[in-house]
Amino acid sequence: MIRFFERYKVFAVVMLILSTIIITVIYSLLKVPEKLPIYQPDMVDNQLVDSTIQYVKKYHKIAPFTLINQNGDTITQEDYKDKIYVADFFFTTCQTICPIMTDHMVQIQNELQEDQEVLLLSHSVIPEYDTPAILKEYAQKKGVDDARWNLVTGLKKDIYTLARKSYLAVKDVPGEEDAMVHTENFMLVDKKSQIRGYYDGTDPEAIEELLEDIAILKMEYQPKRGWLEKLLN
Repeated sequence: MIRFFERYKVFAVVMLILSTIIITVIYSLLKVPEKLPIYQPDMVDNQLVDSTIQYVKKYHKIAPFTLINQNGDTITQEDYKDKIYVADFFFTTCQTICPIMTDHMVQIQNELQEDQEVLLLSHSVIPEYDTPAILKEYAQKKGVDDARWNLVTGLKKDIYTLARKSYLAVKDVPGEEDAMVHTENFMLVDKKSQIRGYYDGTDPEAIEELLEDIAILKMEYQPKRGWLEKLLN
């Protein structure tokens, strides 16, 4: 009996290793990767969404835009084509939540400084005051990287429409046309101009969650590997 086991010991070890590999590969193939939701207007607080689209349940994307950044350059959706980006709404003279939000945007910028796949976009909610010159001064003071982060201004109506109908991010002011109350929201936008997450821009823990979600979102754009490649890696 002992001789029998000694004779087939090598075979048994090989089969055990092979079985372990096969089980691992099967588990890897069956494991569903984590995926972020795609936000639609009907999933967001009605206070932040224009009444004309509050019940839209699919196909929502950020609409095309044309704005001016801190350097006086025209910025459109083409500047964010095939990019993941984080967007928010602020104004340079804000003394409450905006400084905290901007500091957190700087944190995101610095932590992802080597990542050319992720950009930032901040919209002024008082564009009549926040001219490109004012935005430039603010950007220099805060340490904004012009290559990766645009602070934009433009027609108030256009920014208001983007905020309410695209980013679903600011509150309306009843009875006042083109008036809005900006919120602390940061929006994570994917390469298809879809909103993939909302985060409290004043909360350090929410910023950590945002950074983690950016990593998850980036995985969606990784080439799909076959089972043999997974096995070899």
